[in-house]
Amino acid sequence: MVTKEAVEKALRDVYDPELGINIVDLGLIYGIDIEGEAVKVTMTLTTQGCPLHDSMARGARQAVERLPEVREAEVEVVWDPPWTPERLSPGARRQLGWASQDG
Repeated sequence: MVTKEAVEKALRDVYDPELGINIVDLGLIYGIDIEGEAVKVTMTLTTQGCPLHDSMARGARQAVERLPEVREAEVEVVWDPPWTPERLSPGARRQLGWASQDG
């Protein structure tokens, strides 16, 4: 049985190539819905004009499909709500040198 934790762990292997930070820590994952062996990931990107739109969504889908319990994976890219830097994990903030801006 596939779990949200397993899907999230798989998505941590997908990196924004420009920032070198995984899409989970960037706060790009808005939702993980599991129905049997089918997984739907709802995600966003840092900007609508991101040239990596297709490759990042494809990378997320492929990462989820590698889980043995997953028969089908879908990734939907949404723009509402828009991404903001507040979605960054503490680790991502440190990597970007923004840790001192917390609080």
